[in-house]
Amino acid sequence: MKKIFTLSIITVGLLVFFTGCVRDRGYVDESYWLSQDRGEVVYSDSYCNYYVVETDYGYTVLRALNGYRPYEGTIVYGNFSNYGLRDYYNRSNGLVFTAEVKEYWLTYYDAQAAIEYYCY
Repeated sequence: MKKIFTLSIITVGLLVFFTGCVRDRGYVDESYWLSQDRGEVVYSDSYCNYYVVETDYGYTVLRALNGYRPYEGTIVYGNFSNYGLRDYYNRSNGLVFTAEVKEYWLTYYDAQAAIEYYCY
């Protein structure tokens, strides 16, 4: 009985410790995100990890991370003009997500060719 009681106290203590280490992303500074580039998702497929966002500078191809892909028509905010991993804001859901920029400032036809290359 004494071992079970001690084990349960240790388990509860570890649970409290690990729960406290989770990064809280509950608050989103919307004024920051709305000052970033605005884009609309124009291509998203459930079978492909890549999707296309139309911005003022052309089309950007993004690779989805952690399985999250916004739907077509979703408005997203962030930096679409540099390669690499970036955070983006989906204003419809109030959700911040991470994606990788694979190509940017593409024409419509270049974006189609890029999706064919990455997805098929």
